[in-house]
Amino acid sequence: MNPQLEEKVNQKIKEVTEKSDEIFKIINSLNDLRTHSDSFAYGIAVGRLYNSFYYQCRRILKRNPTNEEFSEFLEMLNKRQKEILDALRLD
Repeated sequence: MNPQLEEKVNQKIKEVTEKSDEIFKIINSLNDLRTHSDSFAYGIAVGRLYNSFYYQCRRILKRNPTNEEFSEFLEMLNKRQKEILDALRLD
């Protein structure tokens, strides 16, 4: 993956984990989803990260991500999944 793109995705992962309170505000505003908040919170986080990945690809590389870049993005998510999930725990 392009080093600049990788850096931006890593920054976004850090931001998502540090601002998990924003995700919980979204969940709490949707009363019917509170019982499924862990998986819903993770879905919101991954959505934010995917959106950032796609946007940064377009901004930095001036094109859509390739299949290889998308696979590398998925690998990054997989490697940092525990970190993201730990930040989203409701404990």
